[in-house]
Amino acid sequence: MENESMNPLLELVELSKSYPSPSDEDELKVFSGINLSVDKGSSVAIVGPSGSGKSTLLNVIGALDTPTEGEVRVGGKSIAEMDSAESAGYRNQTVGFVFQAHHLLPACTVLENVMVPALAGHGDLRGEELRKRAMGLLEEVGLAHRQGHRPGEISGGERQRAAVARSLVNRPSLLLADEPTGALDKNNSERLVDLLAGLNEKHGLTLLMVTHSEASAARMGRGYSLDEGRLSELSR
Repeated sequence: MENESMNPLLELVELSKSYPSPSDEDELKVFSGINLSVDKGSSVAIVGPSGSGKSTLLNVIGALDTPTEGEVRVGGKSIAEMDSAESAGYRNQTVGFVFQAHHLLPACTVLENVMVPALAGHGDLRGEELRKRAMGLLEEVGLAHRQGHRPGEISGGERQRAAVARSLVNRPSLLLADEPTGALDKNNSERLVDLLAGLNEKHGLTLLMVTHSEASAARMGRGYSLDEGRLSELSR
């Protein structure tokens, strides 16, 4: 395989995030001076205590939030240079999101939920092609037999696997997983991490996951700790 290290998919350059203080005193610093390079097709875990800024960091990478300083580059392009339409397209097409809560639409079937991101108007996946794509993903995550069920009719682990399938329907190049096992028991957590690791290996999907679980983090190719606003690589 060609060496991708000279052309990483994701780059964080001196990235910082802070919020104003309600009392007009010193601002609240979430993290500062973060530098990270993630190669295409690699998997990275970020661990850290609650409140350390892990979710905020993913939100900044995914253009759900903006940094105070620094830059996020994806495919060599700074996301800060995108206009509102480009930013929406980036969130829909380039990035896939998996959150701790599945955020499935309760009135829609599992199959319909998987298809929803493709209906936002940023891509050209439509009709029968979209349905086949969604069904193929449900088969891959072991949920083809649940396609006609609604979220309230399946288990928590199944709902989270459906959320993974939904995150992949637009063929993103970067998957951001924010505590994806946080609401699951041990067996379902292990199964979900196995699924994410398998998708990374099989499809070359670039995966960035934040987690409290050291066992989950160990399944990723590289690991980092975010604590007291600083990112440091974990020794393996």
